[in-house]
Amino acid sequence: MKVIPTRLPEVLLLEPRVFGDSRGFFFESWNEREFERAGIRARFVQDNHSRSEKGVLRGLHYQTRQPQGKLIRVIAGEIFDVAVDVRRNSPTFGQWEGVRLSAESHKLLWVPVGFAHGFCVLSDFAEVLYKATDFYAPEQERCILWNDPELRIDWPLPGAPTLSAKDAAGVRLRDAEAFP
Repeated sequence: MKVIPTRLPEVLLLEPRVFGDSRGFFFESWNEREFERAGIRARFVQDNHSRSEKGVLRGLHYQTRQPQGKLIRVIAGEIFDVAVDVRRNSPTFGQWEGVRLSAESHKLLWVPVGFAHGFCVLSDFAEVLYKATDFYAPEQERCILWNDPELRIDWPLPGAPTLSAKDAAGVRLRDAEAFP
């Protein structure tokens, strides 16, 4: 597995070894030993699967208690995936990283605890799988506004995204409950 660093040292882009032939392909999307060698020590307790149409934006989500590290991959289509550092005492607080993930590339993104996460769909639709290190706790979930003017995330969308009511009501990072 190739580990590709990002501007945020803890957020990692991972490129697995893909074995392909005329029958198709095979790769390991999770191997505890290999991921530990890459510096990712995680115990996953929940797998999630979402399907969204083009122009849908989900996020930016995080949990204040029961925080979740997430290992994200796309099994159909393409997304622009974003992680935002929401740890107030971090030297990279308020900084973001965005990467394109697609079913074709097989790349995965590791978003550790302490980061908000979101993505927008670039293809006609996308199916996203992600493993989480803690259980979903809706009462602990927080949402940062996707277009917070201080974050200046460069979402590659031609117009306004399709949002859930929860995501449309997100707060600016400066007003958000963050990690210490």
